[in-house]
Amino acid sequence: MLVEEIINFFKEIPPFQFLDEDALKAVAANLSMEFYPKGTVILKQDGPASDSLRIIKKGGVKISLRSDSGEDVVIDYRGEGETFGLVSLMGERQKTTIAAVDDTICYLLKKHDLFRLIDSTPAFTEYFLQSHFTKYIDKTYREMRNKSLFYGSSDHILFTTQVGELANKEVITAPERSTIREAAQVMTERGVSSVIIVDDRNLPVGIVTDRDLREKVVSRGRDTAEPVKSIMTLPLIRVDARDYCFEAVLKMLKYNIHHVLVIRDGALKGILTNHDLMLLQGKSPLSFAKDIESQQTIEGLIPVSQKVNSIISFLLKEGARASNITKIITELNDRLVRKVLEIAERKLGPAPLPFCWISFGSEGRKEQTFKTDQDNAIIYAEPLSPEEDRRARDYFAEYAAFVREGLIRCGFPPCPAGYMASTPEWCQPLKTWKKYFSSWIATPTADAVLKSLIFFDFRPIYGDFSLAAELRDALNDMLEGQKVFLGYLANMLVKNTPPVGFLKSFVVEKSGEHKDELNLKIKGITPLVDMLRLFALERGAKETSTIERIEALRERHTMVKEYADELEHAFEFIMLLRIHHQVKQMETGETIDNFINPNHLSTLEKKTLKETFHLIANIQNLIAERYKALIW
Repeated sequence: MLVEEIINFFKEIPPFQFLDEDALKAVAANLSMEFYPKGTVILKQDGPASDSLRIIKKGGVKISLRSDSGEDVVIDYRGEGETFGLVSLMGERQKTTIAAVDDTICYLLKKHDLFRLIDSTPAFTEYFLQSHFTKYIDKTYREMRNKSLFYGSSDHILFTTQVGELANKEVITAPERSTIREAAQVMTERGVSSVIIVDDRNLPVGIVTDRDLREKVVSRGRDTAEPVKSIMTLPLIRVDARDYCFEAVLKMLKYNIHHVLVIRDGALKGILTNHDLMLLQGKSPLSFAKDIESQQTIEGLIPVSQKVNSIISFLLKEGARASNITKIITELNDRLVRKVLEIAERKLGPAPLPFCWISFGSEGRKEQTFKTDQDNAIIYAEPLSPEEDRRARDYFAEYAAFVREGLIRCGFPPCPAGYMASTPEWCQPLKTWKKYFSSWIATPTADAVLKSLIFFDFRPIYGDFSLAAELRDALNDMLEGQKVFLGYLANMLVKNTPPVGFLKSFVVEKSGEHKDELNLKIKGITPLVDMLRLFALERGAKETSTIERIEALRERHTMVKEYADELEHAFEFIMLLRIHHQVKQMETGETIDNFINPNHLSTLEKKTLKETFHLIANIQNLIAERYKALIW
């Protein structure tokens, strides 16, 4: 054997790839190699235990287990770069039968050499004692970042700097019995843009900022002798001093605030402003949010909206995970859409009835990255007369058409299937929406199931949120005991099998524009989204994002409870893989799509992608078993 050849092979496969050069040489020097013709039984169930760990250099093996009824059940296939025989090493008898399914060559690492590595090398301990996602997801992320052209030399400040490092050390306070004038004098004397209002026990009860003085006092001609607590902002939004700055950015975006209190061990330790964060990073998401808020016309929003995509590149350089990126993009896109809705309402005047603008699809699940098709609708309160009904329909038709055109100009293409509020069918009173949902559940035709998959991920964006909440409650009530409808959803999702074939090789497109590629969205993201939606509907969970559904169901759903961490890691990984791919296409001027060539991935990325598909297949099998009477 050529030692150099072995070392080069082992440098590409976990966990050997984490050994340094000297350790690899030592391993290579102690290996032996065996050849097994196709069909050879390498280890036999109930036979002697193995004395070595086998690492497959070429070929593949089938692992089977004889059941109590004497039937051989295949439980796994292993291919190039994978190992087998570890469990056998731990016992006295072989637990399974392992046979070559092709002419196969294996390296053999003796038991005592393997155990010595496990004892001395944490990477080996992790590999053999933890699940793939638990042990390798962070390494996979690092590898993805390191090879990315866009990772650059950023200091990754948002995700590595703790809030406590930036927060002002001295907190300026004023008693709640102070007047507005006295509080303003404190701010002027101390040269700060905000003051924390404290009670008699010196505990914070509110905050007054420059903005409050402008908007609540000066512009309204308010008497400055009034108590300062009459203008202070509540509730106080807080972050822990140990949180990373990203958490503070997200809270500022979510609550539309410019200051957050910093707490350490339950005590007030400082205050952090958006100015602090913008100084930290000139291209902070907060600067985009500020730009959006300052616009009053569609024309003004267009150039700002065009910059939002660049935030994704920025967050990748910061080392963000997929869920961090989608949280920020969701906050920015929501803000942009709300601005367009506000402009429409200002132009057309107040609506004749309370209404709620809802989004669904990836926007409803808060999983948007690059701008995707518009998926929206309007729920409005029940008209009390035919005349009110006519006025409502006329108003909302014009309103929705204005918003549709405004969003198109801001880079959100119209939905080709017309799932938009500007389509009369999707601009209806609450009662009609309830009828829609009820009929889809009662008669789950292919079209009804498709619409359910789209609309059941709805969430409110603007207007009267109680209408959306009432529709969500009604939907959960309707789904009680509807196992047939849920079975239709289950049947649909188990048919979308992962693209992994014999010996876990990837199944790719055989011809056409995407030859040798696979669709990450359809084959990776969609099955995960679909199964978590099914689980959420089974349990009446109101969350719509996939990650939030996993958290909400972690203790409420048996399958999620067992696989929660793996599902979360798998979803994060496959989303991030897609984002890296799309950012690269954007930066190089290519058309953005969801197709990747698995041969362009590193060994670790391939392994993680295969484990993701393997997880999806496992859970699909469990779902098929649960709904077996309804699967066809």
